[in-house]
Amino acid sequence: MGPQRIVCLTEEPTETLYALGEQHRIVGISGFTVRPPQARKEKPKVSAFTSAKIDEILKLKPDLAIGFSDIQADIAAELVRQGIEVWISNHRSVDGIVDYVRRLGALVGAASRANDYADALQRGLDEVRAQAARLPRRPTVYFEEWDEPQITGIRWVSELVGIAGGDDVFPELAQESLAKHRILADGGDVVRRAPDIILGSWCGKKFRPDKVAARPGWDAIPAVRDGELHEIKSPLILQPGPAALTEGLRAIAAIVQAWAVRRG
Repeated sequence: MGPQRIVCLTEEPTETLYALGEQHRIVGISGFTVRPPQARKEKPKVSAFTSAKIDEILKLKPDLAIGFSDIQADIAAELVRQGIEVWISNHRSVDGIVDYVRRLGALVGAASRANDYADALQRGLDEVRAQAARLPRRPTVYFEEWDEPQITGIRWVSELVGIAGGDDVFPELAQESLAKHRILADGGDVVRRAPDIILGSWCGKKFRPDKVAARPGWDAIPAVRDGELHEIKSPLILQPGPAALTEGLRAIAAIVQAWAVRRG
């Protein structure tokens, strides 16, 4: 039977539960939820990334709250003190996202459907990886998650770049789970690593290619010189849920494939 009144503190449990046909269990969602669109119309918004309306959540009488990572540790602690059961997932990789779908499905008694869905997500990843293997060249890619300070992409983003046919220029930073450990102390590091493509996904605001191109010394970067600065919408890529493995990956792959065709 599983939990019947779930508050989703981030988007990925909402997206996954809707995909599994278990949306009737959701009684509250994150205000940052955009997927699926109907969730915003049907469910009350009771949390943000680092804050939540605890009183509003308690009024919903949830039997489970689901959140993500250390970012929501304070919210989780307060809910626990109020007697609410909380699951904070901490998956940071592509494999972790696929496994998250399976675990969440099992939690609500929908293990079979969740496994089928996870298998379909995996097939999609394998298909894009196979397409990338046929590219004549692999571009180097700089993914920027934030601009002030400059923060590079988290692990699942770096892995998706690789699956799409690119090579992350900061693979060592991608292993750092905390954003503060992925801050670039010197923007000159990007110049020195000379990415062929720059992907921007500034969480909560529009990516500004002109602003990036105007940074001192960045005109020497191949991506800037060739006009290969592209935005990946943050809801597609910055939340560790199915959207990143589907639309997010396809968006990256389309840019990489177009670059490979042009550069031969």
